[in-house]
Amino acid sequence: MSKTITEIRSMARSHTKTAINTLVGVMRSPKATHAARVSAANAILDRGWGKPPQALENSEDGALELIHRIERVIVHPGDVDHEQEGETAVE
Repeated sequence: MSKTITEIRSMARSHTKTAINTLVGVMRSPKATHAARVSAANAILDRGWGKPPQALENSEDGALELIHRIERVIVHPGDVDHEQEGETAVE
């Protein structure tokens, strides 16, 4: 990582307390729009608890099934040979 990026991150992090206090102020302000209050609340929750995981949907391209197959290979690597019998390789 370049020195400039490291310096910018350091400078930004030095304002963390002020930024969080600003978000809390917007969230609590009756003068702020509803959208601004919700946005501030979401930002606070994301920083405090992390963003919620996104659900995976099984699309017609079989992406979810591929993920499950990869998980099985990681958890049970010895079963890979048995699973591939009669199957074609994923390209």
